[in-house]
Amino acid sequence: MRRMFFCFLLFALLSLGTLSAAQAQDKPAQMPPATSHAAPAVPASGARAEFLEQLAYFEGRFTRLAEALPAEKFSWRPGEGVRSVGDVYAHVAGGNYLFLRFLDVQPPVGVDPKAIMAGGSDKAKTVQALKNSFAYFRKSVAGLSDADLDKPASFFGQKTTQRGILFHTAAHLGEHLGQSIAYARMNGVVPPWTAEQQQKQKEKEQHKHDEQPKP
Repeated sequence: MRRMFFCFLLFALLSLGTLSAAQAQDKPAQMPPATSHAAPAVPASGARAEFLEQLAYFEGRFTRLAEALPAEKFSWRPGEGVRSVGDVYAHVAGGNYLFLRFLDVQPPVGVDPKAIMAGGSDKAKTVQALKNSFAYFRKSVAGLSDADLDKPASFFGQKTTQRGILFHTAAHLGEHLGQSIAYARMNGVVPPWTAEQQQKQKEKEQHKHDEQPKP
């Protein structure tokens, strides 16, 4: 009797093991968690932080102005042989990647700055390229160190430093932002930030008028 009991117990254990193995085969194999590459920490102070603050200013101005312009205006140009509205935005987007090359930072795989510059007539693609270029520039500068800014660099044959390249970048963005604002005005488009200020002023004056005592 005892022998029969042990045989039954052994059979049950073997059956349980077989069932567990079958269940394990039915479940999909668990993949190891994907390794995530954290973005570089944005500096809170120093030259890089000051430049990134300027970069954010230009990014906001360019993207908001580009989005405010009708798509059909992207092919408008003030004269023959001059960059069109879309050409200017495409030039800025492609230029951001080119300026990074002076910092020994190459564009992402599959991104061709020259191709971006040649496609300014398509509003959707140009605006997206503009946003992508600023995001990549911001990430690249955050990945540098303050010590890197003292490293020598060459800007079209002119000896400078990586800090100097950031100054050249800001100057380039400022030049073309002014151009873009003029283009927008010539096409009857008020820059969004100016329109907001005008609206606030109008509401303020209306509020003062409403508070005046009525006769």
